[in-house]
Amino acid sequence: MTDSQMTPPPEPTPGADRSQPVVPPAPPAPPAAPPAAPPGFAEPVAPPAPANAAPPAPATPPAPREAPAVPPVLDQGTYDKLREPRSEGKLALDGKWHQISPRYVASQFVQNGIFLAFIIAAALVVGLAFDQQWVWIPAGILILIEALTLVILPRQAKAIGYMLRADDIVFRKGILWQRIIAVPYGRMQLVDITHGPLDRAFGVSQLKMVTAAATTGVQIPGLTQQAAVAVRDTLIDVAETRRTGL
Repeated sequence: MTDSQMTPPPEPTPGADRSQPVVPPAPPAPPAAPPAAPPGFAEPVAPPAPANAAPPAPATPPAPREAPAVPPVLDQGTYDKLREPRSEGKLALDGKWHQISPRYVASQFVQNGIFLAFIIAAALVVGLAFDQQWVWIPAGILILIEALTLVILPRQAKAIGYMLRADDIVFRKGILWQRIIAVPYGRMQLVDITHGPLDRAFGVSQLKMVTAAATTGVQIPGLTQQAAVAVRDTLIDVAETRRTGL
């Protein structure tokens, strides 16, 4: 015998009509859908952006190219301050200037002194041995020029400087007659270092840069040998990356 047969039927409620069947309660109705919009009525849309609205921020521009790293040997054994003209119309450029070595002045003093001694010796031989007194006129002019050159040489040396920038090297010289030359790295064809016997004795060199145009060549005298090598290697390295069609 099953459980349904063993369970007695529920007893009717007292006073209820036994002839009516018992109806279970109906389940709850699902929630009603929102009413549809009437015909001809458009759904609301987002308002357009105002005409004077700020435009979107532009993309971040690429960072500028940095200047080539300058070895610290460029400023070792050089003048501590570049001598510049005092007038307000002086030529000036932004950046850091590097100077030449004071040993360049000593080397030039010795070379000009040797040339001056040669002029005096030649004048004495021609004037005394051959009794040619006219030789003292050109000899005196040359001696005066050499003396003036030796006097202004230290001031000229302090006015010589060079600057390594992102795309070119700038060279300047002169106090009364100033000259500033900018040589692009990509236009360089040759970088040469020269030094004579006296230059080697004083430890200085001359750096020469040759470009496609002969008027833009630059010669930087009085560099220490370490600075000359450092500048040469830097220029060659940078020129390879900035090379332009020639």
